[in-house]
Amino acid sequence: MKALLIMTPAAMLVGCGVSGPASVSGLRSVVGTDLLGARGATDADQRKIDRTVVRLCEGAVYTRNDCARHDEAFQQP
Repeated sequence: MKALLIMTPAAMLVGCGVSGPASVSGLRSVVGTDLLGARGATDADQRKIDRTVVRLCEGAVYTRNDCARHDEAFQQP
């Protein structure tokens, strides 16, 4: 009984993790369409790129290190 009381919450927490998209439509819903047409030439383009990167980070498509590299590059003048 004690093992059951310990394992049940642990098993429930396993299902709460973040996993990457499993299909093209899932990836598209994560990435969005902001990046289309952005060339990085204007502040508006940079915002589109940043929104896309945020989605890729939140969707676990990029690693934490990838996201940190983007943040570092964005903060440099």
